[in-house]
Amino acid sequence: MELYAAEGTAIIKDLLARKKRVFLDLKFHDIPETVKRAVSRAADLGVHLLTVHAYPQVMAAAVAGKADSPLQLLGVTVLTSISESDLPDLGYPPDTTIGQLVRQRVKQGIALGIDGFVCSPLEASAVRNLTGPGKILVTPGVRSAGKDAGDQKRIATPAQAITDGATYLVIGRQITRAADPKAEALAILSEISTA
Repeated sequence: MELYAAEGTAIIKDLLARKKRVFLDLKFHDIPETVKRAVSRAADLGVHLLTVHAYPQVMAAAVAGKADSPLQLLGVTVLTSISESDLPDLGYPPDTTIGQLVRQRVKQGIALGIDGFVCSPLEASAVRNLTGPGKILVTPGVRSAGKDAGDQKRIATPAQAITDGATYLVIGRQITRAADPKAEALAILSEISTA
């Protein structure tokens, strides 16, 4: 989102021209017509993966906007910066769990034709059990053991996320803010290879 705000579609076009796959993580959440039209624009650009919030109206509109394009839609279940103690402030009954919300949103997304889901690595195994092997599963909130969690509240290690069924891992600050980002990325790849 930060890169898109700084560079707009120019960076997307540049990456696509270099034959790179583009994951546009903008987490669309708006009225259905706006989501439908925005997703259609992303599909026209040629991006490969696009995130939308996993609310039924949003997902249905995104699927309509995608139409018959090869764009793959990912439903963002519950942000990894949210913990169960945050749920009452968001209007959920006090006995609601994040696991319940994630399962509900995944089931709705499957029924609506969403291609995959974004969830914390702590829910990856449960989501993979619901989706089976055919859906994409992206897990943010992934940190190597001993690394700073930052504002992430539901985290796991790269190896654990892969073991639990993640297709792709989102690892940002651990790499981008490292003194040697390349060495950090290689260390994480080594961790993943043990899974």
